[in-house]
Amino acid sequence: MATQEFENRLQKVDRHISKWARRQGVTCYRVYDDDLTNFPLVIDRYEEALHVAEYHRQHDLDEFQHQQWLEDCLDSISKVMVVPRHLIFFKERKRQKGQQQYEKVDAEKHQRLVRENGLNFLVNLSDYVDTGLFLDHRNTRQMIREQAEGKHFLNLFAYTGAFTIYAAAGGARSTTTVDLSNTYLDWARANLNINNFGQQIDKTHFLVRADVKQYLDTLRPHQFDLVLIDPPTFSNSKMMKEVLDTQRDHVDLLNKVIYATIPGGTIYFSTNYRSFKLDAEALKGVEIEEISQRSIPMDFRDKKIHRCFRMQRV
Repeated sequence: MATQEFENRLQKVDRHISKWARRQGVTCYRVYDDDLTNFPLVIDRYEEALHVAEYHRQHDLDEFQHQQWLEDCLDSISKVMVVPRHLIFFKERKRQKGQQQYEKVDAEKHQRLVRENGLNFLVNLSDYVDTGLFLDHRNTRQMIREQAEGKHFLNLFAYTGAFTIYAAAGGARSTTTVDLSNTYLDWARANLNINNFGQQIDKTHFLVRADVKQYLDTLRPHQFDLVLIDPPTFSNSKMMKEVLDTQRDHVDLLNKVIYATIPGGTIYFSTNYRSFKLDAEALKGVEIEEISQRSIPMDFRDKKIHRCFRMQRV
């Protein structure tokens, strides 16, 4: 059985976070965030269901013992959070390599419709390392929504297009959603449809399948008012012409984005690379402010979950 220590901690954080979530009207949020060293788990609630991930760490258990430990943990989670086991979806999360953040791990196709700030999103809790909605960017999405009215919005490394939905809901004049994966562009298309923006696809909401590094070379100056760029730390996808390394490549990526942004326009740049160092001096024509403290929601106790910068084009 999982220790009483884990159950006690889970009960405490669940009670605290769930009260906060009800007050805020938030239905998808992080409950347990690797709180105890011996229980390296992350537990996210997606309305009635839970998504549980175990961080891969060294331990002294053999395979059978580890499996039993995990079953005990899942039983404890089910009991404390009052969620049946068939609505608890488990993943093992290892150190990211290449495209692993989007890696497919199953084919159950357990899709669910969830709501965030009055908008609808399809999540898949069973088949991928990630679910389709990064909960740590809830605040950043709202920032985009509040600035989007009348803007031409560009969403780079767009994944399932959640930022695009917020921009559209905020009254963006146009949105351009760029990703290399047909799977994720189709997912973004579905998200646009379920939020009643489907009729504007290919008219004011454009979905572009492209390698972002190559796509940026096609942009005109002063083409966009508002940009979100959230690249993976590292990618060696076979679909890409070149390996992407965010630490190495961020200056080139951002200077091309700056070129395509109007004076007075805003660029949001985010990365989950914990050792990232922004080369601010090499970025030309922007004023830079780090906003990580505001962009990371209260339910994420790990305040290094991402770094986020707001850049104003001058």
